[in-house]
Amino acid sequence: MSKVKFGVVLRQEKIEFKPIRETAELCDELGYHSVWFYDHILGMGSTDSDIFEAWTLMCALSTITSQVRIGTLVLCNSFRPPSLLAKMAATLDNISDGRLELAIGAGWFEPEYRAYGYPFFNTVTRIEQLREAVKIIRAMWTEEKATFIGKYYQINEAYCNPKPVQKPHPRIIIGGSGERHLLRVVAELADEWNCPASNAWEYDRKLTVLKNHCRDLGRDINEIAISEQTVCVIAKDKSELEEKLTKAKKRYGFFGDIEKTGIVGTPDECIERICNKVEKGIGKFTIFFSDIMKPETLRFFAKEVMSAF
Repeated sequence: MSKVKFGVVLRQEKIEFKPIRETAELCDELGYHSVWFYDHILGMGSTDSDIFEAWTLMCALSTITSQVRIGTLVLCNSFRPPSLLAKMAATLDNISDGRLELAIGAGWFEPEYRAYGYPFFNTVTRIEQLREAVKIIRAMWTEEKATFIGKYYQINEAYCNPKPVQKPHPRIIIGGSGERHLLRVVAELADEWNCPASNAWEYDRKLTVLKNHCRDLGRDINEIAISEQTVCVIAKDKSELEEKLTKAKKRYGFFGDIEKTGIVGTPDECIERICNKVEKGIGKFTIFFSDIMKPETLRFFAKEVMSAF
């Protein structure tokens, strides 16, 4: 079994920066693959709550960690022109010495579009924009000067220097599950597909759709790595699990049946769940821990579960 990667989704809403920093440093120390944020500018629980902006957090953490990779699940393509994003990403990849995880999606949360003055186009248009954006980003990372004339974006001999540290370029991760349009863009352009936690219950069907798109486009599905966003409820014994699971269902119930689709149980049970997912092609897990950012849970998972892989 190839090395399985484990990332931690950090809290950025209704929290101060200090515990975010301390948790990222702990993940770095414990050997987690990556830390992650979501790219929202309004709170998800309450739109007027305090929330830190994702890219700024990534930049800050890149200077105080040394090994852990840093990314977002997922960047909203609508928020930043792709040419600027390519430059921002190249800069951060240099600052972090090649630890950027560039994950991007089409955007979906209409209230923040309205509040911040972004036009909210229909789903197909946003996905078409994403497709053009990914082409521009890759071109600017790999070409001396890039030109692209699309329906939504145009650049003309745009330089992006210095280039990213990662060669030939940082992997482009696309998150989402729309079968007709989004997964076709994944099949065409992505280096990695991230399956959202809310779609974990239908992973098998989504993967079949992705394989069919790859077949139609003449692309080898094995060229696309697969990661899964998931919830983890880990406990020392059944009694503790029952207590934790009750709280987790209240916190993450919007993802669906996390008891069925998540990484749930004692360490041995969590390992078994992960092995079953790995057999289906998933090589990286981006984890919402049920008791968010508790150091003892991160240490326990790293010692009892992550060490098995």
